[in-house]
Amino acid sequence: MSQRLRLVLASNNAGKLAELQALFAPLPLDLVAQPSLGLAEAEEPHPTFIENALAKARHAALATGHAALADDSGLCVDALGGAPGVVSAHYARVDLLPGEREAQRRQQDAANNARLLQRLQGATGRRASFVCTLVALRAADDPQPLVTTGRWWGQLLEQPRGAGGFGYDPLLYIPALGATVAELPRELKNAHSHRALACAQMLQLMREAWSLA
Repeated sequence: MSQRLRLVLASNNAGKLAELQALFAPLPLDLVAQPSLGLAEAEEPHPTFIENALAKARHAALATGHAALADDSGLCVDALGGAPGVVSAHYARVDLLPGEREAQRRQQDAANNARLLQRLQGATGRRASFVCTLVALRAADDPQPLVTTGRWWGQLLEQPRGAGGFGYDPLLYIPALGATVAELPRELKNAHSHRALACAQMLQLMREAWSLA
């Protein structure tokens, strides 16, 4: 029986942790979120998903001494030149109400969606994609980081639809599935999403490069 690998997820996002735990279930991994180890989020000063994901993974690996996985993801809108991109999670400036972290995240999500819809008024096209870049490191100084990217294309609606998911899920309509991301059951979302695409590639890389099976 192969030994299980402890892999620290360099994120404080509970929704992201749940998605990635399900997606990485085929491998002998114990995916733990960095807050459970007392680790704060890393700075994300870079203009690209890959640079931010690498910085977060290195931060988690260095602080914990474990292998680390980082996901940097966001929404890229063609009509906005790729915005909101790496600032998707904090696209709108909002004074968060005191309270529980997930309640604050929902408040931020609502403000982000409102700002996006405002910026898209009068736009000729509403094509957009969710983008996810994953970086995995065996150690902070790992010279061979594993890197994958997944893109999930759709069209942005004029009003949110659906109560599931998080972030911009209620706005991105997937024509092939006839629903917004927020309207999809978790199992269907995990089978088709940008994270699913990036994770499928990452699972294969981990099997090959890290000899996980």
